[in-house]
Order: sequence, then C-alpha cells, then structure tokens
Amino acid sequence: MGYPSALSAPRWGFYDVVLGGPLVYKQGFGSYVMENVLFKVSWPAEWHAATAVECALVLHAQVVERLAAVERIVIETQEPAVRTIDQSGPLANPADRDHCLQYMVAVALIFGRLTAADYEDAVARDPRIDALRARMEVRENPAFTHAYYEAGQRHIGNAVQVFFTDGSGTPRVQIDVPAGHRRRRAEGVPLLWTKFASSVAAHFGARQANAIVALFADPERLEALPVPQLVAALVRN
Repeated sequence: MGYPSALSAPRWGFYDVVLGGPLVYKQGFGSYVMENVLFKVSWPAEWHAATAVECALVLHAQVVERLAAVERIVIETQEPAVRTIDQSGPLANPADRDHCLQYMVAVALIFGRLTAADYEDAVARDPRIDALRARMEVRENPAFTHAYYEAGQRHIGNAVQVFFTDGSGTPRVQIDVPAGHRRRRAEGVPLLWTKFASSVAAHFGARQANAIVALFADPERLEALPVPQLVAALVRN
C-alpha cells in the first residue's frame, strides 16, 4: 500500500537519505516479541540484575553467619549490566539503589530477600550493605554477553561467588535466565498471578478485587466481555 518507492527510491528514498543504504533485518517480521516477553515477577530488581539476586539468595544461608569474614565477592555479568548498574560510592536515594547491582546482591546476601522496602533509607542505613559492596568485584563474562544478545537465547546471566578470609569460599552459583523468561515460563506464571492479585488488592476493595481476579482467571468470559463492561469492571467503586 502507498507509494511503493518511498523507502527505496535511489538518492531521494528514505534508505539512501537517512540510512545510507537499505535497512538490514536481522530476522523476519513475526511474533518474536510476544513469544519472548519478560515478566518481572520475582523481586523488584533492575532486570539485568535479576539472576544475580537469585544467585545471592541461593548463597544467603552460607554467608549470613560469616559476613564479617567475607574477603571478596565476585559477580560475573553481561556487558549491559556493567554499563548500566555497576555502581560504587554513595547511593543517594532508592532510585540509585535499585540501579546498583552491588546493592541488590548485598541485600539478598544479608537478609535473604529483596523487596521494594529494601531500597528505602531504613534498610540502606545498615552498615553491612556498604561493607559488602566495598568487597565486590564486578566483571563482564563474555559468554553472558553473547547469550544476552543472541536472538535464540536472550539470556540475562549472572554468577556470584563469595570468598572468605580463611581461604575458603562458596560454590560459584550461575543462573542464566530469571523466572519470567520464556525458558522459565511455567515457573513464572503462578508468580505473575500472585503479583497481579496483590496489585489488584492494593487498589480495589476486597469484593471488587476478587471479581476482577476471577474475571481474568476465566479466559473465555474475559474475551467475550464487551469493552465497556471490561472498563467498567476496572473503575474503582
């Protein structure tokens, strides 16, 4: 449809004027985005750090009683994480903290959790967090970077290992994809439902919240519902 050479006309077409040549497609058009959508369902972490947090949670029980004896913590990650969330020095506010790979890993190692409240000042004042951050070494693992950009994988890999002053250390824990990734979809769906129900309950009264959750749990009824009725169901009474 439309003028057939708006893109491809020599000299005056969009390709030549703007791109300096034809647009090169890495893959064909289709439904790739929908099939590979990521659901953030485990904890409120900047997505490049999600598997690092999970690694730290695995190690929590082995580390929490030996925090004073930690010599160094090695975090292997992808290049985008090094570029965007590898932060040292003071963190001024929750927005700084939830974009600091080291902060998120430290909280998970110390407390065995990561919630939205853990980015607030009350938790950030704990001196153990910055003490662990100061002992962290963040490095790019080229294999993680390759798997991150590879269209057939789209991994978000991280690995964490803790070393102690007596020369001992934890196992190296590596996790390639977080819950919510297409490779862990079956594991992520129940977590997504829990997050949805919790979010609805925080906004609506109990009766209306229960009705909304029941509606979305019934795909046939939801798909058959006229749009005005759907919108009305989502207006707070």
